[in-house]
Amino acid sequence: MTSSSLPKGKSKLGSLFLFVLFIVCLYGSAVISEVDLAQFFTNFTQMNVILQKMIHPDWTYLSIVIDPLLETIRMAIIGTTFGAIVALPFALLVSRNVVKNRIVNGVLRFILNIIRTIPDLMLAAVFVAIVGIGPVAGIISLAIFSFGMITKLFYEAIETIDEGPIEAITASGGNKLDIVRYAVLPQVSSHFLSYLLYAFEINIRASTVLGYIGAGGIGVYLQRSLSQFRYDQTSIIVIIIFAVVLVIDLVSNQLRERLL
Repeated sequence: MTSSSLPKGKSKLGSLFLFVLFIVCLYGSAVISEVDLAQFFTNFTQMNVILQKMIHPDWTYLSIVIDPLLETIRMAIIGTTFGAIVALPFALLVSRNVVKNRIVNGVLRFILNIIRTIPDLMLAAVFVAIVGIGPVAGIISLAIFSFGMITKLFYEAIETIDEGPIEAITASGGNKLDIVRYAVLPQVSSHFLSYLLYAFEINIRASTVLGYIGAGGIGVYLQRSLSQFRYDQTSIIVIIIFAVVLVIDLVSNQLRERLL
């Protein structure tokens, strides 16, 4: 192979142009967004004051936030479970290799896309206004969020399965229920459980933030400690949330590795 037949890389001039363009876009975005880095460094001493207060946590506050922490975990479990229960049949209906009606697929995917575009914080704000402050608003928000995410991941997994079993059952006269039971679910059940665990991990973190706007859980106490400038109590909340998320991540990763 001659040197002229080798693929040519990008020229240095082109790379330099892209770099300059990136810098110009970055600077322009900062100017338009009124980002003032000087202000950050000016107030850096305030951050230092907050960090000094947080490195001396109020350990007596630990007994107070245990129950809200458990409530946060329960919210994540219930919300994830409800979302997954609805996501399973919906994903089957959306999958083009299970339901071949393009109109049904298109309408359901359009509905799914609308649901997925709504941020969980907005959902929580809406349901706090509807059902009031408390964990119910958080659970409903997490269930809808989980439904959108699990459905999207699950139907994409279904559409990548081996078509052979589906064709075999169809050729032998099986109906849609037989196809789902004997050809689809055996190939994707481990994926579904993996996505369920993944959604649970995310919901643990999300439920903490949702509580900040009144959707129950430990987020309520986080908002309270910050508004009262009790950074020693905030430090306790951050520590236990970090510990819980770390443990759940480790357990979830182990389970997913065994499933897949």
